[in-house]
Amino acid sequence: MQKNLKQLIPAVLDIARGAGREILDIYRGDIAVETKSDDSPLTAADKAAHHYIVRGLTALTPDIPILSEESVTVPFSERSSWQEYWLVDPLDGTKEFIKKNGEFTVNIALIQGNQAVLGVVHVPDKSTDYYGCTESGSFIQHEGQPAKSISVTSPAPVPVRVVGSRSHRGELVDAYLAKLGEHEMVSMGSSLKLCLVAAGEADVYPRLGLTSEWDTAAAQAVVECAGGKVISLDGSPLLYNAKADILNPHFIVYGDTSHDWTRYLQP
Repeated sequence: MQKNLKQLIPAVLDIARGAGREILDIYRGDIAVETKSDDSPLTAADKAAHHYIVRGLTALTPDIPILSEESVTVPFSERSSWQEYWLVDPLDGTKEFIKKNGEFTVNIALIQGNQAVLGVVHVPDKSTDYYGCTESGSFIQHEGQPAKSISVTSPAPVPVRVVGSRSHRGELVDAYLAKLGEHEMVSMGSSLKLCLVAAGEADVYPRLGLTSEWDTAAAQAVVECAGGKVISLDGSPLLYNAKADILNPHFIVYGDTSHDWTRYLQP
């Protein structure tokens, strides 16, 4: 790749923001909802953002392939040879979008060697961006204001601030929280949960349910470049394009790396 990661970020931010404008045009009207084969919702905003992002990334880096939630499936036999690719969720938090609570994002990540090395998470309804790369650390930027560096909170305070899904939770998370003990719960949709950990506004996010790789990649880059970790339950880092299916294992996101956050898992 000719450009370094830091040089790519302004252009990727522009692409994510442009996709966000496409989303908001639809968000402000009546939202028609289709259902995909896996029973997840699909809107015109998902499609519009997908096409905008693919056009933008193709123009920016024509030699880097793109894998998007809304693109045609690329067989693992082909993508397993990719050393570098863009991983995109054009509209993460479609259920939050449909509910019109503002907690949805545009996620664009650059994957190199199975790891997310650059991530941009744009929050259209808040005109806010979280972004980071391995060369520069992580930042938050509100529209019209300068970017500010962000980092995780360490050590974690008492009570621990736990962020959880607004649309998905489940018995496994409830059991985790029971073992964790005293904590404060913050409910949030989409990849914003990881961004709160990156920004030091939450301490741990146990995700003990299904997600796909495009749901997490951009925000994982932001978390890790802010000093945090995103690990599967065996302690290994969450990886990308390392297996045929695109489903993530269960995982934990945290800021305080001196604490064993897996100790609260059921035996």
